[in-house]
Amino acid sequence: MKALFIINNRLLRTGVFVLLLLGAYPLFSVAQKTNPASQAVPKKTSRVFYGQASFYANKFQGRKTASGELFDQKKLTCACNVLPLGTWVKVTNLRNGRSVVVKINDRIHPRMRRVVDLSKAAAVKLGYVSRGLTRVKVEVVNKNEAP
Repeated sequence: MKALFIINNRLLRTGVFVLLLLGAYPLFSVAQKTNPASQAVPKKTSRVFYGQASFYANKFQGRKTASGELFDQKKLTCACNVLPLGTWVKVTNLRNGRSVVVKINDRIHPRMRRVVDLSKAAAVKLGYVSRGLTRVKVEVVNKNEAP
């Protein structure tokens, strides 16, 4: 009988504590004051990716890309699976700091884990043709900043 009283007493105390806690919650909650002007201004978000870059083999010269354009090793273009076709991106070689602005006009094979696959002209500007691969930073660029 005493054990039953202790169990009931514990349940009662726990229940009362929970009720008090829930009842007092509005007293302890602090309303956040927000400035409507600060909510109206959207934050500028920049899409940045890091990873490996390669460049197209010569066998792709003149073939049709995913965007419908013919591939040209002499143009500043690239393939990318993450961003939409037609997007302009700034690709920076993290080894030497060189950068180039290119247009995405193709897709990479889904199994390839590279961020971008550049044309040979872009790879030459970045200075990694002899290596074949390099670590890069890829940033989305405004149309106004693109050539």
